[in-house]
Amino acid sequence: MVAPQPALDDTFRALSDPTRRAVVQALGRGPASVSELAKPFEMALPSFLQHLKVLEDCGLVATRKTGRVRTCTLRAEPLAAAEHWLEAQRSLWTRRLDQLDRLVLQLKDQEDNR
Repeated sequence: MVAPQPALDDTFRALSDPTRRAVVQALGRGPASVSELAKPFEMALPSFLQHLKVLEDCGLVATRKTGRVRTCTLRAEPLAAAEHWLEAQRSLWTRRLDQLDRLVLQLKDQEDNR
């Protein structure tokens, strides 16, 4: 059994919501204030702040407050860990499918040679 990876689980849980994915995408273009990030969404600010808290709790977003403005920035480390995990899965399944393809071709050749 594979050891649990709570940080990775938290990252995928955070990214499972379309609002949070949109926030991550927006922050990929650069830092933004909470009000700038919330603007495109039709929800009350407290609801948006809950989404932001999920992103902060898993480490995807860092915030800093200057005066009355709270600015958010994207943290790449959790995304890099998720990308690494996904790449490992892609590699595993590519190898398995290549093996299956070779087996199917081998069985077809055997059938053709009968």
